[in-house]
Amino acid sequence: MSDHATEYRQYRFRLPPGATDLLLVRHGESAPGRVGEPTPKLEGHSDPALDPRGEEEARRVAERLRGASLAAVYVSPLRRTRQTAGPLVRALGMEPVVEPRIREVYLGEWEGVTFRKNTTERHPIALRMFAEQRWDVIPGAEPQQAFFGRLREAVSDIAARHPDQRVALFTHGGVIASIAHLATQSAPFAFLGADNGSLTHVVIHADRWLVRRFNDTSHLATDLDAPPTDRP
Repeated sequence: MSDHATEYRQYRFRLPPGATDLLLVRHGESAPGRVGEPTPKLEGHSDPALDPRGEEEARRVAERLRGASLAAVYVSPLRRTRQTAGPLVRALGMEPVVEPRIREVYLGEWEGVTFRKNTTERHPIALRMFAEQRWDVIPGAEPQQAFFGRLREAVSDIAARHPDQRVALFTHGGVIASIAHLATQSAPFAFLGADNGSLTHVVIHADRWLVRRFNDTSHLATDLDAPPTDRP
């Protein structure tokens, strides 16, 4: 038979046997911080509730994922992730699993409104943080390698519990960026900036981590970005 009769089609990805589909969901937008007002905290971590916009993002995440055949839903201990997962787990009749290791990076002396204020105002340490792509230039912040270590451990443990299954992790922007960094060996902040309510898709197969999708916001309609109207 002639080789000319044989067709070789482009490769189409299939989940390898024993692999785990991780859907990383960034929490909805949290309440704004105001200088002079205390920020709610949990064990030192900033712990604001969702803003009304974040609550709407949570509803749209639930609409997107309710048919995703999820084996489990994981949340961090911080309430913005639990509130974002709320509409989905209620629709599915599931109980979310609290996983402390997927909480946001600890920002030391900048926890709360200080981080938002200093990054907005281009504080010299904030400029250094972005230039060096390290959270731990902030005084008292979690050491970078310790942060990466707990995420690597958490993701590996979750994947080991769910071979051939899909799970959702409701987590934080710094966590999503760092998991994508660990998967790709990119610059540490290369994936920083996932939108609130976005989906990032990572496949875990033994020691191989593969980013399949980053910052998917197709379920978040553009009307969320429209300026507010003056209505009574």
